Amino acid sequence: MIEAVGLTKRYGDKTAVYNLSFQVRPGAVTGFLGPNGSGKSTTMRMILGLDNPTAGHVTIGGHPYRKLPNAPRQVGALLDAKAVHGGRSARNHLLSLAQLSGIPARRVDEVLGVVGLQDVAKRRSKGFSLGMGQRLGIAAALLGDPQVLLFDEPVNGLDPEGIHWVRNLMKALAAEGRTVFVSSHLMSEMALTADHLIVIGRGQLLSDMSVKDFISANSADFARVRTPDTDPQLREKLTSALTEAGGHVMPEQDGGLRVTGLALPRISDIAHDSDVRLWELSPHQASLEEAYMRMTQGAVDYRSTADQRAGLQQPLPPGAQPPMPVPGQGQPGWYAPPPPHQGVQPFPAPQGAPGQAPAGPYGVPAAPGAAPAGRPANPYTAPQAPQAQPASHTPPAPQAHQAAQAQPAPQAPAPASPGDAPSPAPAPAPVTDPTQPEDAR
Repeated sequence: MIEAVGLTKRYGDKTAVYNLSFQVRPGAVTGFLGPNGSGKSTTMRMILGLDNPTAGHVTIGGHPYRKLPNAPRQVGALLDAKAVHGGRSARNHLLSLAQLSGIPARRVDEVLGVVGLQDVAKRRSKGFSLGMGQRLGIAAALLGDPQVLLFDEPVNGLDPEGIHWVRNLMKALAAEGRTVFVSSHLMSEMALTADHLIVIGRGQLLSDMSVKDFISANSADFARVRTPDTDPQLREKLTSALTEAGGHVMPEQDGGLRVTGLALPRISDIAHDSDVRLWELSPHQASLEEAYMRMTQGAVDYRSTADQRAGLQQPLPPGAQPPMPVPGQGQPGWYAPPPPHQGVQPFPAPQGAPGQAPAGPYGVPAAPGAAPAGRPANPYTAPQAPQAQPASHTPPAPQAHQAAQAQPAPQAPAPASPGDAPSPAPAPAPVTDPTQPEDAR
């Protein structure tokens, strides 16, 4: 059995894992789930003694990994399938591991047959595909016939046949009474493989329960109802009747109705009393992926800006703010997602007048071009008066003659008639002072 108590790991001012406690029991496949960057790999490294925890401890069979006698024969792990010397063949790689742990050489051929690499055992690993590398990593984990097994993304790069094989292998190992701890991002596969789930988000424990209980606790129960598509009036009639009976009805994109708050027999009776034919009346069967997305929606660090436009991210309710960043030290639980009945993040609503943008870290944003209090207007954003085009640059005159050149030319006397008017004298070129800033010239 694997047991973690108050496990915490910090890298400088970043908290990767905080106060994590759980148990992985033998005889079952325990899935380890969480968004990218939630601390899954860090936790597995601390279990195997590759990283020292900042606080807390983790034991395997009551002992730290480093104090286990001949640990490779008691614990097998697949963390990085690429951690193989490319110049070695699959068989030589496993032989070197077997010699270090006192494992008989015949066991190498056995595990090569288990993972299906017996025909390529003499091929160098640098020529292996991603799936073949995963099989070699699984073979290394099984080499010592251990009672405790840890797998980090074991189906990565495998084809459908390989994924099916890994699923059956995990179940068979657990059926033998071994402790199997598996991390994966494939929710559909985890739903078919795992018996128990441990879910973390941003380094903290979010859930520790069976797969069935996890889906029930993090999914919304509703009934799916469809009426004949040729008569939208029937759909509107049924919607009104269900709403009056206390149900909550939401239309779906395909023309169906999502009904909550009413049992299926009650919906059927209401449709019959309203003289509305039903083409579909079925309970919604939530998947592990839906429950997982609902549980971890507030603990995702890397989210695409297109998620909301694509319908992958639900818009925030009015007054709600997006999740806060990853905390530093000693901030337990404040970023956990809301309970299923709440639906909003437990953060205070932004202050300010209605319709006004909320205040950020530098105060409420001002109108474009307006200068903050106590600060002059930005000359590059404030409107500027049009400036005359300067003439071609000429060297500045000596200081003694600058005043004379700056004086306006004397005006000629008014002519007696328009025909006698002399042509106007050209205006002198403006004098520029190179010592002044460019904006003041």
